[in-house]
Amino acid sequence: MKIYFTDRFVLPLPEGHRFPMSKYRRLRDRLIASPVHYGDVFLEPPAATIQQLSLAHDHDYVQRVVQGELTDKELKRIGFPWSAEMVERSCRSSGATLAAARVALREGIAVNLAGGTHHAMRGAGEGYCVFNDSAVTIRTLLNEGLIQRACVIDCDVHQGNGTAEILGEDSNVFTFSIHCAKNFPSRKHPSHLDVDLQEGTGDMAYLAQLEQGLAQVMSAAPYDLAIYLAGADPFVGDRLGRLALSKEGLRMRDRFVLDVLTERGIPIAVAMAGGYAPDVNDIVDIHAMTVHECARIASMYC
Repeated sequence: MKIYFTDRFVLPLPEGHRFPMSKYRRLRDRLIASPVHYGDVFLEPPAATIQQLSLAHDHDYVQRVVQGELTDKELKRIGFPWSAEMVERSCRSSGATLAAARVALREGIAVNLAGGTHHAMRGAGEGYCVFNDSAVTIRTLLNEGLIQRACVIDCDVHQGNGTAEILGEDSNVFTFSIHCAKNFPSRKHPSHLDVDLQEGTGDMAYLAQLEQGLAQVMSAAPYDLAIYLAGADPFVGDRLGRLALSKEGLRMRDRFVLDVLTERGIPIAVAMAGGYAPDVNDIVDIHAMTVHECARIASMYC
């Protein structure tokens, strides 16, 4: 199984910034040390090109990001200061999901240890998201004729408003988001299917809603590709989550989603998405379980 990482590209964040940048390197270190055999290698992805980014985003926005011309208001909305490292990492993060999707089309499944930047819209970034890796990947593969139809399964605790804004009206894409209703973002662009959960929703109630929602997604099949955003932030201890899933509940979520897609022969590109638990080790635990479940699926293709 191929696993793409971007942790070499670290953002120079102000002291006290609450984005857990260290989780990416810790996750790769955890996986390398794991007794689970991943079969292939950890790979550094190519950066998404300006042309690829512009398939999902306004070309002017892409150029202003790259050239450092965003306003203070725009940067505040994103949550990161501008830097050359921010540009490089954002391009690599989209490139990693695109690379994982290309591999998934050949091998069944592949993983981006970052990605899931689902708040980035056509002409604006938001919520720690500069470019929308799912939208860039799908639009690029559609443009190249490698896929005809795709779905996005977004299980991050926050609604995928950027993905919905870019892809929500496309007939060749199905966007699905299951999230805490009373949470960021305040303005939620409608996905093809949104499942709004009450604060404090736990394992069993969550899994029941997920099963119903995923059945609706599958009823609109076929799909040539699925992008799965496996957020760690529905965890009960997450600072920004407001749901109450246990680690085992999140593992069950991952297994259910991956099994449903695999049973239907749909290639899967997986992105880690959000995670903001006070103890970064909890975030790494959850993301690592997601990758372990992906390895289980990859073994079926061997």
